[in-house]
Amino acid sequence: MEQPTFPINQQKEFTCSIILCSVKNKSWLRRQRANAMSKVSNNMSVDWVGYGYATLVASGGVIGYVKAGSVPSLAAGLLFGGLAGFGAYQISNDPNNVWVSLATSGALTAVMGKRFYGSRKFMPAGLMAGASLLMVGKLSLALLQKPAESS
Repeated sequence: MEQPTFPINQQKEFTCSIILCSVKNKSWLRRQRANAMSKVSNNMSVDWVGYGYATLVASGGVIGYVKAGSVPSLAAGLLFGGLAGFGAYQISNDPNNVWVSLATSGALTAVMGKRFYGSRKFMPAGLMAGASLLMVGKLSLALLQKPAESS
């Protein structure tokens, strides 16, 4: 490929490559690349615990349907599992955005805790109440540890 030529007074200002980049803008280009890389590395904190919790909730609903034929168990498991998965996605993109996950795990803690208290059976109510309580604790700690935003 033939490189373009420039008048003598412009040759110092431009470098020739496949894409023309101004010498003056090379530092700007480096800053843009560095900013893009820092954004990628900052957003790489995936909420694996949240996704695992969402999988546990959804699979619990499916197992309840398969074992007992419980359609409400399937619907609730998929609904709350989907909400927990969405909350984990939000936390993965913005670690301060814990509200969907906190509401979902808080509601499941209350509902399954009440069921466990009444039945005293660990499966499934005790397991789900315990896992949900652990998620509430994890998310509450994340809220307490986030830096205060100055206005």
